[in-house]
Amino acid sequence: MDLDLLTNILYAMVRCGTPLLLVALGELVCEKSGVLNLGQEGMMLFGAVVGFIAAIGTGNLWLGVLLAMAAGMLLSALFALVALGCNANQVATGLALTIFGIGLSSFVGAAWVGKPLQGFEPVAIPLLSGIPLLGKMLFSQDLMVYLSFALFALIAWALLKSRIGLVLQAVGENPDAASAMGLPVLRVRTLAVLFGGAMAGMAGAYLSLAYTPMWAENMTAGRGWIALALVVFASWRVFRVLLGAYLFGLASILHLVAQGVGLAIPANLLAMLPYVATILVLVLLSRDAVRTRLFAPVSLGQPWKGGH
Repeated sequence: MDLDLLTNILYAMVRCGTPLLLVALGELVCEKSGVLNLGQEGMMLFGAVVGFIAAIGTGNLWLGVLLAMAAGMLLSALFALVALGCNANQVATGLALTIFGIGLSSFVGAAWVGKPLQGFEPVAIPLLSGIPLLGKMLFSQDLMVYLSFALFALIAWALLKSRIGLVLQAVGENPDAASAMGLPVLRVRTLAVLFGGAMAGMAGAYLSLAYTPMWAENMTAGRGWIALALVVFASWRVFRVLLGAYLFGLASILHLVAQGVGLAIPANLLAMLPYVATILVLVLLSRDAVRTRLFAPVSLGQPWKGGH
């Protein structure tokens, strides 16, 4: 494998892993607070269509990103109202949110399928982009990829080094004790859910405004579900989320790699690899459920009401 091919593989790996990284970071924060939101796929799709319509209507890509984040937050607010405000089952509410988001995005975007859009273009950073192998992967990406790097660093710092991370961990581990200490458990959980929705909307916007600048129904292709598995795969640790996102991104482009090196493997078979990898990861994790629970927030998915 020559250097140019390897450089292009790493470049594509980062691009494919970016939407997974964005939505997984949002879900990580959400789950750290003790809330399990399975509506990532629906929020990503709704964010993708709203961002695309806003960008093509106004000509402003960043306005599209902001409105996509607002769209994700809107659906996550609906989840928070039902799951946190009414103490409904979080799994059932998240699944309903996904179904609702898929249907709503198809309805809203019916008239916009296939319309052209000039999306985010790669921006090479002088000098750094010329570094062999790593230069193109890290310093010749579009602005949303650079934004994902910054968001990862900010979220990692917040979770590991700031009071925000301690509050999230306290609420996620023992909401009764956190409430007794004076922490606003429901407010913290609601803000975490809204943040997860905003990140899912941004991930959807990346797909429709940068990765493939267009709108198509179900264009997330299961990435929301992969991101949910990715958080478990990463054992709720932020640096493992980064590694896992790019590993799944690499799995997504293996069919292109096989074509590049001339392997006689059906492309459709290789295109299945991200989903096969997700299933294998979940199966392997289920074999050691005790170890997995050691890292999971203790109150994850459990309803909580003040005073109970």
